[in-house]
Amino acid sequence: MPVRCSWAGDDPLMVAYHDEEWGVPVEDDRRLFEFLVLEGAQAGLAWSTILRRREGYRRAFAAFDPAKVARWGTREIERALADPGIVRNRRKVEGTVANARAFLAVAREHGSFSRYLWPFVGGKPRRNRWTSAAEMPAETAESQALSKDLKRRGFTFVGPTICYAFMQAVGLVDDHEARCFRARRARATR
Repeated sequence: MPVRCSWAGDDPLMVAYHDEEWGVPVEDDRRLFEFLVLEGAQAGLAWSTILRRREGYRRAFAAFDPAKVARWGTREIERALADPGIVRNRRKVEGTVANARAFLAVAREHGSFSRYLWPFVGGKPRRNRWTSAAEMPAETAESQALSKDLKRRGFTFVGPTICYAFMQAVGLVDDHEARCFRARRARATR
C-alpha cells in the first residue's frame, strides 16, 4: 500500500483524485476552467462534497465549456439552481457564469488561459515538500497575486485561499507531502 498525503484518507474518490490528478500540471483551458468552477463551488465546503458531485457539475455546466456557460441567461441559471447534482447556491452559479465570461476574455488577451496562468509561478510547478498537511499554507504571495488580478478582471470566488487550492489542483504548485509516493516519484523523474 503506497504512502499518500495525509489529507487523501481512505475514501476511494479522494484517493483516486490524489493519485491521478492533484498536483499534475494542467495546460488545457477546459480543464483549467473545470477546476476554477469546482474550487469556487467548494468554498465553505469539504472537497469530498464537490468530488462526489463532479459529474453533476459536468452535466449542469456544459462539460465545463466556458464558451457555452458564458452565454447563459436567467433560464440556464434557474435550471442549474434546480439541479440536485450540484451545490445549489445562487451566488456560486451566477459567479460561474461571470467567471466563464472573464475566463474567455483572459484567454483572448493572452492566447489561452494557460498562458496567462503559468507565469504566476515562473512557468514551471513550484515543488514543496511539507512533512505534513499542517505545514501547508492556506495562501501564498503567488495565490494572493493571482487572486488580486482575477478579481480585477471580474472573477468571483477567487480569494487567495481558493486560488491556492486551485494552484495545487492544477499543478502550478506540487504540495505532495515528503513521505508521499507521488512526491518521491516526482523527485525521481525530475
